[in-house]
Amino acid sequence: MKLMVGFGLSVVLSICVTAIAILSVQNATLVTLQFLVFQSIQLPLGVLLAFCMGGGMIIMATVQTILTLKIGKRVREQVR
Repeated sequence: MKLMVGFGLSVVLSICVTAIAILSVQNATLVTLQFLVFQSIQLPLGVLLAFCMGGGMIIMATVQTILTLKIGKRVREQVR
């Protein structure tokens, strides 16, 4: 089962990376990201998407690790 999950995640990740590569080659226009009062420098759309995807992956890996540690702690407490 773990092998299938790893394979599925690899497929999804490779599709996302391929889509970003195709999009960045076809659309090299400069964009600016605005959030509330903050504004980024002008970057190509593909580079901005790559940064957002990487940041999202890092955030989700952190959340998953924290939740796994909490669940493991809860299980150890119930075993005692």
